[in-house]
Amino acid sequence: MVKVLMTMILAVMVSSPLFAQQERKFIRGGNDLFNKQDFEKAEVEYRKALDTEVKSYEGAFNLGDALYKQKKYDEALQQFQSLAQNEKDKEKLGELYHNIGNTLLSMNKLDESIEAYKQSLRNRPNSQETKYNLEFARKMKQDQENKDQNKDQNQDQNKDQNKDQNKDQNKDQQDQNKDQQNKDQQNKDQQDKKDQQQQQQQPKISKEDAERLLEALEADEQKTQEKVQKDKAQTQKAKKMKIEKNW
Repeated sequence: MVKVLMTMILAVMVSSPLFAQQERKFIRGGNDLFNKQDFEKAEVEYRKALDTEVKSYEGAFNLGDALYKQKKYDEALQQFQSLAQNEKDKEKLGELYHNIGNTLLSMNKLDESIEAYKQSLRNRPNSQETKYNLEFARKMKQDQENKDQNKDQNQDQNKDQNKDQNKDQNKDQQDQNKDQQNKDQQNKDQQDKKDQQQQQQQPKISKEDAERLLEALEADEQKTQEKVQKDKAQTQKAKKMKIEKNW
C-alpha cells in the first residue's frame, strides 16, 4: 500500500514538469503565430496550453489577446474579466483592466471603457499608454455627445422648418382657394351682368304695334271660326240627303 502511494506521488512529481514543458511549448507556438498575425491558429495553441495547464495565466491572457485581434470582442472581454476576478497582483490587474478598456472601446461602450482605464490606473498609475487611452476614450465620448447634440438640434430645426413650411403651404393653399372663389364669383357676376344686358337689349313692342298684332290675331281667329262653321254646315247638309240605291 505504501509503495503504491509513493509510486503515485512520484508519478505526479515526474508528470508536472512534463505538463509545464508542454504548456510552454504551446504558448511559444501561439506567440510565434501571433507575431505572424495568424491569430486564429494562435488561439488554437493557447487553448492547447490551457488544456495542459488550466491555471496558466499566460495562456489565458494571450488567448484573450488572440480573440481581441480576431474581433471576437465578447469572448475576449469574458476572458480578461474572468482573469481579473481572481487576480491579486496589481501589475497584472493593471494590464487586465487596460485590455478590458481596449475591448470595451472597440465595442463602442465608451462609459464602461473609461471606467476600466481608471481601474487600470488605480493598480498601475504610471502607465502612459493607459493614460493616453483614457483621454482618447473621453474625447470619443465628448465627440459623440456633441454629435448627438447637433443631431438633436438639426432634428428640431428640421421639425420647425417643416412646421413653418407646412404652415406656409396651408396658407398658400387657403389663399389660392380664396382667390379661386373670388375669381368664380367675379365670373358669375360678369355672366349675370351680361345676361341682364342681353335682356335689356331685346327690342320692346310699342303699344300701337301690340294693338295691331292683337287685331290681326283676332281676325285670323274669326276666319278660322267661319271656316269651321261652314264645314259643319256642309256636313249636316250631307247627312240630310238621301242616298239612292240600286235594288
